[in-house]
Amino acid sequence: MATSSLEEAYKENPLSLQHILPIDFQSIQEVPNSHLWPKINNVLTSHNDKNPNVPIIDLLAPNVVELMGHACKTWGIFQVVNHGVSLELFDEVEYQARRLFALPAEQKVKVVRSTSGATGYGTARITPFFSKFMWHEGFTIMDSPLDHAKKLWPHDYHKFCDVMENYQKKMKVLSFQLCLFILNYLQPSQDQHSINSFEFAGALQLNSYPCCPNPNHALGLAPHTDSLFLTILHQTNNTKGLQILKKDQGWTSISPVSNDALIVNVGDLLHILSNGEFPSVYHRVLVDQTKHRFSLAYFFGPQLDSMISPLVSSKDNDGVVLKYRNVKVKEYLGLKAKHLEKVFSMIRF
Repeated sequence: MATSSLEEAYKENPLSLQHILPIDFQSIQEVPNSHLWPKINNVLTSHNDKNPNVPIIDLLAPNVVELMGHACKTWGIFQVVNHGVSLELFDEVEYQARRLFALPAEQKVKVVRSTSGATGYGTARITPFFSKFMWHEGFTIMDSPLDHAKKLWPHDYHKFCDVMENYQKKMKVLSFQLCLFILNYLQPSQDQHSINSFEFAGALQLNSYPCCPNPNHALGLAPHTDSLFLTILHQTNNTKGLQILKKDQGWTSISPVSNDALIVNVGDLLHILSNGEFPSVYHRVLVDQTKHRFSLAYFFGPQLDSMISPLVSSKDNDGVVLKYRNVKVKEYLGLKAKHLEKVFSMIRF
């Protein structure tokens, strides 16, 4: 199966159960020391909460390739509208996500991610790299969530499965379209050839950030970059919490410009493929005292056995120095699982 190879990457880098199982957020009244971070600087760098100049791209625009390439190059993140995914589907996925995370802790633990697994209920995979835990619980799906859904709702699992499988199909089509535009920007004469040289896989992550009694000393997700080609994020109820580290601006909040806008960010493998031209966005998630936030993140990239070779545009071929060596997806994910952000220095020329 297409996604099984992604799962294999995690089998070889197992985590301990203490780094997988979230605390029972419903049963605590204050932030325990295990989750208490030094004061978080959450002062916004822009008074325009909606759009601190983050590019907004209409996928029907005639110059969409240039717009997207420029956004990847200057920001590494952008928002897309007119993407063809209905508001109704977003609402359905959010409803099912809320249904899952509202279950008692003793129910959710039935589908906890195994120590060497990739799917199921658990904390973020970056957890072992930090001394404090995050105010977050997640549920990861690759293709069908049937086995897990049956354990949660033995007689009422069909709707959850149908909605999640439908959403993944839509996201995979959209991700492929975005990659076509981006590769067309990097190598205008070879976009179809380049993208056809890869087989792709995806993973859907449902995120829950419960209300936090002390949001100035807690983090939903600690600062990190995403590993694959790109991530498509839907922040439900138009809530904000995502921040990116922007050069010369510090932490900058990214809020959706509309209920159906999707936030797309460059991941590590696309950074390598672009020979460092596109930044892999360093980002984090804040939590709120009164709002329980949810988001849907779809991660998309080549399968494990794919070789990522930096692309150099034919017009720039003369005198361009390759910044990264060729690397297989499996090797890269293995290195990142052990070294996190130090990984780039290990494959840089």
